[in-house]
Amino acid sequence: MKVTLRVWRQPGPDAAGEMVSYEVGDVTPEMSFLEVLDTLNERLILAGDEPVAFDHDCREGICGACGVVINGRAHGPERTTACQLHMRSFADGDVIDVEPWRAAAFPVVKDLVVDRSAFDRIIGAGGYITAPTGSAPDAHATPVPKPAAETAFEHAECIGCGACVAACPNGSAMLFTAAKVVHLGALPQGAPERESRVLDMVGRMDDEGFGGCTNTGECAVACPKGIPLQAISSLNREFLRAARKSA
Repeated sequence: MKVTLRVWRQPGPDAAGEMVSYEVGDVTPEMSFLEVLDTLNERLILAGDEPVAFDHDCREGICGACGVVINGRAHGPERTTACQLHMRSFADGDVIDVEPWRAAAFPVVKDLVVDRSAFDRIIGAGGYITAPTGSAPDAHATPVPKPAAETAFEHAECIGCGACVAACPNGSAMLFTAAKVVHLGALPQGAPERESRVLDMVGRMDDEGFGGCTNTGECAVACPKGIPLQAISSLNREFLRAARKSA
């Protein structure tokens, strides 16, 4: 296969950016999308040009580091991460647009790399539980009902990639924040901080400049881990409950 990549190139946060076209040949259907970017970068480096900067780490769809908009969709045409997207999803001769996440709270660092540290600050605001600092407790010291465990596991699958923010027309981080709040709130260990957690995390989310949620639902469609849209409803209920108690 031969494809044309139209890649967003931006030297730095304060520099102007533009789409630059590159033809990449010898692409096989088994290659991941990031491997195609690797192939392009090898060619650019050999030619003495600046390689395309993009985030990546485990390349197993677990870490959430990779994140690009491909043909207008977060992570591309399949519901997976960019590192697990394979070129069999494209055809020979395709022109593929590759852009960074577009959100005010995710400023571009360089090319396809954006600063997602706002997520870290949201987690830091309340993503913890009160736990003894002594020896590890026995495995069944605090029984967790099966429905609560399943809810916690489902929402703990969020990898913080930011696809929900990139897909949202408002640049909202509600699905991400909801996943963290519901995950910890479902467990008995997270009960002591239940009210303060949701108030602090939502407050931090607003302070970071994320947009408001209008229930468009694009976030849940783009999420590679299938975090359900109902998580936002749960977050809203938790927030209203906590706000009433603190009033």
